[in-house]
Amino acid sequence: MFDILIKDGMVIDGSGNPWYKADIGVKQGKIVSIAHSLEDDHAKEVVNASGLTVAPGFIDMHSHSDLMLFEKPEAEEKTRQGITTELLGQDGIGVAPISENNIHNWRQVLSGLAGNPDINWQWRSFGSYLDALQERKTSTNPVVLATHGAIRQEVVGLDNRQTTAEELEEMKKLVAEAMEAGAVGLSLGLIYLPCFYASRNELVEMYRVAAAYNGFMVVHIRNEADLAEEAMQEVIEITQEAGVPLHVSHFKTAGRSNWHKSEIMLQMAEGARAKGHEITFDQYPYTAGSTMFFAILPQWALEGGAEKMLKRLEDRDLRGKIKEDIKNGIPGWQNMIKDSGWENVMITSVRTEENKHLEGKYMTEIAAELSRDPVEAAMDLLVEEKAAVGMATFAQSEDNVRKILQHDCQMVCTDGLLGGKPHPRVYGSYPKVLGKYVREEKIITLPQAIRKMTSFPAQRLGLKDRGIIREGMIADIVVFDADKVIDRATYADPRQYPLGIDHVMVNGTFVIKNSEHTKKKPGKVLRRQ
Repeated sequence: MFDILIKDGMVIDGSGNPWYKADIGVKQGKIVSIAHSLEDDHAKEVVNASGLTVAPGFIDMHSHSDLMLFEKPEAEEKTRQGITTELLGQDGIGVAPISENNIHNWRQVLSGLAGNPDINWQWRSFGSYLDALQERKTSTNPVVLATHGAIRQEVVGLDNRQTTAEELEEMKKLVAEAMEAGAVGLSLGLIYLPCFYASRNELVEMYRVAAAYNGFMVVHIRNEADLAEEAMQEVIEITQEAGVPLHVSHFKTAGRSNWHKSEIMLQMAEGARAKGHEITFDQYPYTAGSTMFFAILPQWALEGGAEKMLKRLEDRDLRGKIKEDIKNGIPGWQNMIKDSGWENVMITSVRTEENKHLEGKYMTEIAAELSRDPVEAAMDLLVEEKAAVGMATFAQSEDNVRKILQHDCQMVCTDGLLGGKPHPRVYGSYPKVLGKYVREEKIITLPQAIRKMTSFPAQRLGLKDRGIIREGMIADIVVFDADKVIDRATYADPRQYPLGIDHVMVNGTFVIKNSEHTKKKPGKVLRRQ
C-alpha cells in the first residue's frame, strides 16, 4: 500500500534524459515504485498528473534563508516555485559560530543581507545552529556551508589585520568542527567584511581543512567587474593549492565595459577543468544583483563592523573621503556605483516604518525627493536605518544570462534576500527558467533545465539520495505544468507567486498541493554524508 500514488505523469528524472510516462508510488518518505501502471487501490492517496511534468524537487544552490527560516519556516517564496532543498551559509557570512558578545555587531552587519528577524540567536557553535534549524521545523530541507567570515570574526574580530599563527590554528579547528557537525563546504565572500582581509595563506590553510572532509569552496569572487578575470584566477589558484573543488557563486560580470569578460571567465573555468580541476557555478536568471546597501562603501569604511562604519558616516571629514572614493574609485576595489550608476540602484529593504516608502525606489529618485546628492542621501539612509538596508543593482547583460545558463557547469539559484520589497528572484527564479528560457526562448531543453535544478546540484552537495527520480530515493518531488509555468514577480511588484507549480513534496509530504501551501513542515537539515 502506497501512501501517495502520482499517476500518469511525464517523468523527467533529473539525469538529463527525455521524459517518459510512469506512475510513482511513495511510501514512508521514499519513492518505492515506478511503473507504467500502478493500481489506484494500492494507495491511500492518488494524485492525477496527466498532462503534467513530474521531476525531482529543485535545489536552490544559493540561499540567504539562514535567519528567515526561523521566522517563516514555511518558506513559501521557495516552495511555491518548486524548491525543496536550499543551500545556506553563503558569501562567507553565515550566522555560526557566534559568541554572546559578538552577536550584536555581527547581527547588524548581516541585517542588510540576511534580514534581522526578531528571533533569539540561541546557538553558539555551528552544530548547535543546525540543531536549532532542525528543532524549528521547516518546509524545505536546509543544507549549510561553514563560512569563513563568521569564523574569522569569532577568532580575529572585524579589524583589518592578518591572523597570528595561533589564531589561524583556531580558525582551522572551527572549520573542522563545522565539517564534522555536517557542513558540506566552506564559503567565502571576498567583497564582504571581514573576508576581504584574509591573506592567501589563511584561505589556503582553511580550505585544506575543508578538503580533508570532502568539502568544497563556494565563493563570491573579489571583483565581478573591472578585475573579474584576475578575481577568477585568484580563486582558481587558491583552490588548486588547497586541493579543493571550486564553486563560483552567481556567475556574472557587472558593468557594460565588462560584459565581454563572462566569455573569458567561462573559458578560464573550462581550461582549469581540462587540467583536472573541478569547477562549477550557479546563476540567477536576472540582470540585476542584490545585496546589502553598505557594499557601495569603500572597504576601509567598513572596518570594525556596523557601529564603527556608522560613526564614520557621521564624521564630516570621513564623509568627504567616502564621497571622493566612490567618485574616483580605489585600485582593486569593485565600485558598484561605477558599475551601475545611481540611477540603477534600487532600495529593496529598510528597517524603519518611516522609510518604508523608499522601498522599490531608485537612488536618483530618493535624492531628488530630498534635494540631496545621491551619495549624501545614501549615507544618510544608512545612518537612519543603522545599516539595515538592502539594494538591487542593474549592471548585467541579458545576453550573458543566456550564455551562462547554457553552460554545462551551470546550476540554478535564487540568491534570494527576503526582506522589504525584494529582488523578484526570490519568488521567480526557477519558474522563469522553465517558462521564459525553456518554453518561450528555447535556450535550453526542459530535461537540461531540470538537470541543472536537481541531479547536478545534488551531485555537488553530496546528496546521494535526492535529485533523481529513482526507486529508493527520497520523495522530494515537483509536479508542474510545463505549458503554463512562469514567474510573475517583478521589480515593481515582487511578492507574487509563480504560475504552473501544482504540487511540491518534501520527504514524502506535500508542502504545496493544488498550488496552495499545506502548512506542513517536513523538512530535514541535510548534513554532510
